[in-house]
Amino acid sequence: MTDPLPLLEPGVPVAQARRKRARWLKLLLADRRASISLVVLVVLVGAAVFAPYVSPAQPDAMAFDMLTPPSWAHPFGTDDLGRDLLSRVIFGARISIFVGIVTVVSSMLIGVLMGLLAGYYGGWLDTVIMRYIDLQWAFPNFIIAVYLVAVFGAGLSNVIIAVSLAFLDDFARIARGMVLTVRERDYVEAARALGASDLRLMLRHILPNSLAPLIVQATVSVSYAILAEAGLSFLGLGVKASTPTWGLILSDGRSFISRAWWLGIFPGVAIMVTVLAINFFGDFLRDVFDVREAAVEEGA
Repeated sequence: MTDPLPLLEPGVPVAQARRKRARWLKLLLADRRASISLVVLVVLVGAAVFAPYVSPAQPDAMAFDMLTPPSWAHPFGTDDLGRDLLSRVIFGARISIFVGIVTVVSSMLIGVLMGLLAGYYGGWLDTVIMRYIDLQWAFPNFIIAVYLVAVFGAGLSNVIIAVSLAFLDDFARIARGMVLTVRERDYVEAARALGASDLRLMLRHILPNSLAPLIVQATVSVSYAILAEAGLSFLGLGVKASTPTWGLILSDGRSFISRAWWLGIFPGVAIMVTVLAINFFGDFLRDVFDVREAAVEEGA
């Protein structure tokens, strides 16, 4: 049985690491679904980063041609205020993708730290941390995010905080499970015998060799975070009304959906395509890192 992340294990030659990267590239090219997903994600991120240069108009620029269907002038049509829907969808990608990435990075940092401490030290610290995680697991993540936004108030920063806190339990559980397995490896015991401190053991030897399932979970969690932000914005609990996001665009257009179908179709398709691309690429990473085999090994 191979390690889930052999590249990070001490002593792996550079040549072997290069062969591993070449094998991963070959697998990516052979997996058409993952390749297409990666291209879609690159295009979406590029459009979000360069939104002011690729969008045909400003997202809040109003005109008199209101609720016009898709045309050459407005490929996605216009909304009830005459704003170009394609421009709003492109600018909405900036907020949705930004929230997805920042919230996952934040929840991963907090959750991994909690799982690392719980798995390494055990005892009362493990009990306290994991009972909190169990309590959070009793509620759906979106419900927790709605509650936290209701407490903190609407706004981009509050949405990021709320979604980050709602998703940290998954990372804490995975990190703790991997730490319980990796801390018994021979190279960890050897480093401990040589006098390595607890901090060095956790950061240099245990955490790098526990990253495989965490990377996969982070990839999938980005799609969940994007859906959570869209749901909060649709309910009016997300960003300010002046900030275009996919969920807010859907919320603004629901009153006109019966006579302006494009107001719901295009932002909805943007959410669907983004989430599917992230999930498909996450499946590819799971297979590359052998996360299922690592889970079987851990259970054994």
